Amino acid sequence: MTQPLAERVKLLEERLGVVFPRAELALTALTHKSWVNEHRGEGFQDNERLEFLGDAVVNLAVGHRLMERFPQMREGELTPLRARIVNEEGLSRIARRLALGELLLLGRGEELSGGRDKNSLLANALEAIFAALYLEAGLAPVMGLVDRHFAEALDGVAQALSRLDYKTKLQETAQEQLKVTPRYQCISEAGPDHEKVFEVQVSLGPDVYARATGRSKKEAEQNAAHAALKWLARGEKPEPPDSPTDSGPKEDRPG
Repeated sequence: MTQPLAERVKLLEERLGVVFPRAELALTALTHKSWVNEHRGEGFQDNERLEFLGDAVVNLAVGHRLMERFPQMREGELTPLRARIVNEEGLSRIARRLALGELLLLGRGEELSGGRDKNSLLANALEAIFAALYLEAGLAPVMGLVDRHFAEALDGVAQALSRLDYKTKLQETAQEQLKVTPRYQCISEAGPDHEKVFEVQVSLGPDVYARATGRSKKEAEQNAAHAALKWLARGEKPEPPDSPTDSGPKEDRPG
């Protein structure tokens, strides 16, 4: 490996806070196919195979951390959270913070078209880097990379969830203001199994404070809690809602 190429790997290691046992594999992670096309016969390989593996490695590592942070969440709740972090925009943002663009090996055409700042190239290169480290050193250093460079994204998801947890906020507010615990009733279900819509009402003491719908009971409960919080914030009590058309509540349980 020539000195300029070795210097790229050294800079990459410094920015990531890791050491690659084989610099050649790290360099491959930085190599776009346009460079290989212009340097045929020189022994270069592009990063597409590493990017393929890296997609799975990043999803595994981020999924691991999400399971640790949110032990009560089910698969259907964790999957969209991971998708909010592991996507082209999110990965390219991390790649820019690491200034990966200046380390990429690009062909002249790709260089002239602004390839060093393309979201797709940056995201693919970051995934390829994760794959290279995984192949060389296993999962432990990959988890370290996630902890160092995905911390902001993971914290952002946690903060967003805390803002959206209206049921917890309603329980705290209702107990403080009214000395009661919210109760939720699923009063109707409509639609086929794969597209059900649930209607839920929330009561505080003897009074129904809100009704709302959602694609799941949990979503409907969150929406009802959000609506009830608005009444409490105004210091008002809602008018009793019309009687539900359903024959009766399907569920009655404390929040």
